[in-house]
Amino acid sequence: MARRSRMSGDFKLRRTLRNIHQTMDNELVPVMQESADQILATMRQLVPRDTGAAAGALKTFVSKSGLDAQIGIRGKRDMRRFFYLRFLEYGTKGYNGALYRRADANAVGGEHTNNRDKSQLKRRRNALNERPTKNKSDGGHFYGNYPDIPARPAHPWLRPAMAVNREFVLANIRAAVARTLSKASKGITDG
Repeated sequence: MARRSRMSGDFKLRRTLRNIHQTMDNELVPVMQESADQILATMRQLVPRDTGAAAGALKTFVSKSGLDAQIGIRGKRDMRRFFYLRFLEYGTKGYNGALYRRADANAVGGEHTNNRDKSQLKRRRNALNERPTKNKSDGGHFYGNYPDIPARPAHPWLRPAMAVNREFVLANIRAAVARTLSKASKGITDG
């Protein structure tokens, strides 16, 4: 997901660079690719590893004009497969299923939940707002109807990779834009 500035001068510069790209070779594409590759290398170092598959799925993409670069998980299949990376980056809040357990659970003799199927309740609100009871399972393990899931701390890797390389990337891009505008003003068509 790309972020763009809302200042009008930024859009004028982008339009100018896009027009220059159509008439001559600009130096922005290789610089953007080099910067994206450096950020990608830092991301791969910082991402928490279990199997290393998520680090291998990180990719870069630089547009033909060199004005846009995307770094990270690209593609619908990889976004679905590595959805958990957002939980690693930001952490999780956790979940306590005690809210949905019956009040008399200890009196009855242990872990007891209200296991009625609430999906069939019509025109009637209950304390759980007609929340359907579903078994929480990953296929091999049963976690109960309302499991206690502990909070997980954040292990940021995306934002620090950008922050570490920020000055390097900005300096290289500024220099490339200046060289491209200088070549365009002199009318040089070949690099």
